[in-house]
Amino acid sequence: MSILGLDVGSSSVKAGIVQAGKIIGRISRASYPTYFKGPIAQVDPGELLRAVGDAVNQLGHRARSVEAIGLSVMSPAWIAMDKRGMPLTPLVTHQDRRSIQIALQLQKRVGARRYLSIAGNLPFPGGISCTTAAWFLAHQPAAMRRADLIGHLNTYLHRQLTGQRVIDPSNASFTGLYDTVRQGDWSGVLCDAAGVAMSKLPRIYPSNQVAGFVTAPAARRFGLTAGTPMMAGMIDTSAAMLLSGAAVGQLFNMSGSTDVLGVCAAKPHPHPKLLTRALGVGRRWMSVGTLAAAGSAIAWVKDQFFHEISQTRYYAMVSRLARRSRGRAQASDLNFEPYLAGERTSIEQKKASFTGLTLATTREDLLLAVIDALAHASGARLALLKSCRMKMLPAVMTSGGAGRSLHDVLHRDWPGHWTFRFEDEASLRGLSAVPVVERESGHAD
Repeated sequence: MSILGLDVGSSSVKAGIVQAGKIIGRISRASYPTYFKGPIAQVDPGELLRAVGDAVNQLGHRARSVEAIGLSVMSPAWIAMDKRGMPLTPLVTHQDRRSIQIALQLQKRVGARRYLSIAGNLPFPGGISCTTAAWFLAHQPAAMRRADLIGHLNTYLHRQLTGQRVIDPSNASFTGLYDTVRQGDWSGVLCDAAGVAMSKLPRIYPSNQVAGFVTAPAARRFGLTAGTPMMAGMIDTSAAMLLSGAAVGQLFNMSGSTDVLGVCAAKPHPHPKLLTRALGVGRRWMSVGTLAAAGSAIAWVKDQFFHEISQTRYYAMVSRLARRSRGRAQASDLNFEPYLAGERTSIEQKKASFTGLTLATTREDLLLAVIDALAHASGARLALLKSCRMKMLPAVMTSGGAGRSLHDVLHRDWPGHWTFRFEDEASLRGLSAVPVVERESGHAD
């Protein structure tokens, strides 16, 4: 089956025709900005839709002849919409930290142990989107009184393209309102705690199930064919995991601005320092450890201290330094705390810092301290996953824009013996790795 894959990240949309795990022809791209101001991280919904239209239109007639549409999206990217599906809020991304106080209140209201036993995660600010929903309910009540539908990025895209009210289990897991541990339904306990009416939440579809059909107005706007079936969609790393075969114990490492390490599991393993979510297809879960600033931390060092050096020369130097003996930074007085973008599994956010600076410290020393800190943090995630007694296969699939350039950094301190296989565009290709499930007959939202 030919599928129009839309891979929507934090800065761009990629569109391509995928079939049986392969990309047919070229990939088109269209960018849009994420806006940062203090603790705020958000995307303008109109700019994102423009980018979707641009990426699809670059494919021309090929986009109009596909048999289905698949979505691979960053998560969470939370949004509230009115009865017409028009946005009432920005798309608030996982990097947003405005809801720290709300998150603390939610955890106290429900209790950390009970939260983990239902949602599989604590209510991390921004990263678990019920904190964002509760923040908007408290600070923008007039807009939220008009809200008819709240959800994530795939919810918004479905509302615009098919008119349906849709989310999938992988995205639902990051709302903090869903019974992730049992892959059940929306939790009344958690919805009540956040003040979110269940009537405003979308219907949960398996990620690969057809959840709607492109409407005639959307077909004209986005260069599609009316009536094209559209799958519910999934988180980008779920799509990539499906490309790997999603065997129990399969490790997948997506390296970009953020570094994501996930393992596929036959049952949930809730832990306060891991993200737990449904895979989205079948009775599988993923346990995920993230480095919120990985590729972006290395890029930050270049921008601040090595701006006159070419990208090629700089990343060659990064690889050379990474291959030095382990633990140099830990054995010296110079250390770096790698929290330039905070920590995804902390409510009260950590900040980055250098310690042990002297007049003898060079910019190369600073870079090596960052490399060693990232290498150590990446390796520590394996110990955390092992502490949960999860099966882990030795063959690791990797992908992402920094998957090759930072391999020596991010896998240097992994204990044990591993083999790595890099797969280009894994999130896009994974959209065609499992059969498309037809929409339930007779159902209408």
